[in-house]
Amino acid sequence: MKYIDMHCDTASKLLDENKFLLDNDFSIDINKLIKGHSMAQFFAFFIDMKNTENPFDRILKMKDVLFEEISKNKDRLSLATDYNSLIKNQDKNKISCFLTLEEGGAINGDINNLDILYDLGLRLITLTWNYENQIGYPHNIEYYKDKGLKPFGKDLIEIMNHYKMIIDVSHLSDKGFYDVAKLSKFPFVASHSNSRFIQNHSRNLSDEMIKTLANSGGVMGLNFCSSFLGNNPVSTIDDMKNHLMHIRNKGGIDVICLGTDFDGIENQVEIKDASEMDKLYLALKGTFNEDEIEKIFYKNAIRLIKDVL
Repeated sequence: MKYIDMHCDTASKLLDENKFLLDNDFSIDINKLIKGHSMAQFFAFFIDMKNTENPFDRILKMKDVLFEEISKNKDRLSLATDYNSLIKNQDKNKISCFLTLEEGGAINGDINNLDILYDLGLRLITLTWNYENQIGYPHNIEYYKDKGLKPFGKDLIEIMNHYKMIIDVSHLSDKGFYDVAKLSKFPFVASHSNSRFIQNHSRNLSDEMIKTLANSGGVMGLNFCSSFLGNNPVSTIDDMKNHLMHIRNKGGIDVICLGTDFDGIENQVEIKDASEMDKLYLALKGTFNEDEIEKIFYKNAIRLIKDVL
C-alpha cells in the first residue's frame, strides 16, 4: 500500500550526523521509503530555538543538505510544492519530497524570511514547537492552554492563506488551535498528533478539536511516538489502531492521515522504520475497509494537498 507521511525529522539528523539519504541507520532513507511504498515524504526542518544560535541559518543548512541528497538521487526523488508536482512525480515513479518548518519562531517574526522559505519550496509551517514564540504558545505548559495566537500569529495565518501554505497546529496551545480554525480560510493540519481521549497528552487533540479539524476539511497524522499512543514503552500497532478507530468515530475517516514522526522518536516502534509500513496496512484490514485504509495511507493527504497547495 503506497502512503504519504506528513512528518519526519530526518533532515536535521542528516545535517547533524553527516549521513546520506540513500542508505543510513535512521528510520528513513531512500531504500526504506521505496520498500515501504512511499508516495511522498514531508521533511521537517526542526529548530530548537533555545539550542540554536542562528535558527534561520540552520534552516538553510538543512535545506542545502536535503537538496544535495535529492539531486544525487534524482532518479528516485523529486521536490514537490503542490498537487500537480506530486502527481507528476508519481507518474515518473519518483517519491515526492515536501519541505516543512517545525518551529515558526525560526522566521523571527519577519515576513521576508517567510518569502525566502517559500521561494525555496517550503510549503508547511508548524507554528510552534515547545516554546512561546512571536506566533503563539505551545501545548506543554498548562498556563498556555487558554492563550491564543499573538497579533503576528494572526497576521501569519492570513499571509499563509494568501501564499497557499499549509498551517500545522501540532505543538500549538488549545486556544491557538481554535484561533487557527476561526481565522484560516483553508483546511489546516495537525501533522503528527493523536487522540487525547485515548492518551491524555497535551500534544494530542481532544474530541472537540478532532471534530473542528474535520469540519475544516483538515487532517491529522497518526504519530508513532509511544508517549502519544499509550503507556507502553514500545509503540505498538494495537495502540495505533485504538487511536485510528476513535478518531474515525469522532471525526470521520476523512480526517485521518499519517505523520509518523520518524527520526524524532527515541523509543522503539513495532513499525521500526519506513520499510515496514505494510505492517500497519495488514493490521488495519478487517477493522477498516480497503477504501478507508487508502484514505488513511494517502488519499486524505492528497485531498488536503490539492485543496490547499
